[in-house]
Amino acid sequence: MKVKYKGIVFDLDGTLVDTIEDIAASMNRALDCHGFPGHTPDQYKEKVGWGIKRLAFLSLPENARSEETAARVAADSARFYSETPLVHTRPYPGIPELLGELVRKKIKLVVLTNKPDPVAQKVVAGLFPSGTFSSVRGEVAGKPRKPDPACVWELLVELDITPADVIFTGDSEIDIKTALACGSFPLGVSWGYRPRATIEEAGARQIIDRPGELLDFF
Repeated sequence: MKVKYKGIVFDLDGTLVDTIEDIAASMNRALDCHGFPGHTPDQYKEKVGWGIKRLAFLSLPENARSEETAARVAADSARFYSETPLVHTRPYPGIPELLGELVRKKIKLVVLTNKPDPVAQKVVAGLFPSGTFSSVRGEVAGKPRKPDPACVWELLVELDITPADVIFTGDSEIDIKTALACGSFPLGVSWGYRPRATIEEAGARQIIDRPGELLDFF
């Protein structure tokens, strides 16, 4: 029997919106401030997803990687990013139309990202109509983050829906691991920052190539 899903948890970067150029610009600016070389946007695609501190750590030269240095670079990058999060960032083609249709179907929509929460709120508010999402949650100090399933369970309790009633969709192994850990349907998207094989190996039950394909679940 086909499951009647009641909600979707969306990853943000690489799933709903293409943020890589703005992420690269802020991290490169922070690295330069500390005397380190930067990277191209494409090089950042394999580093993002774990949170800004991990991104800073991976962006440092190997011989300079320490928690202390990464924390300083991450703090500067977060400040720069919060000032200009929407210079190049745009929704992927088909995403606004998909979200509009899901809202009309009264599906509960959630954004869960490891991006710092203040920036996540700015990006979503700047690109999507108010009321599109029931909740938007980014990384908050002291709170669990993906792939810890507790961050999903906390959101779903607030929305009064169970993990089995939800599709968790994203472009990375982090999203798929989170979905599997929390008990939601793990749906990958192919248009984001990770290779398709990475999502498959993580355990995605299905991978879609266009946003509109998600409507087939409803």
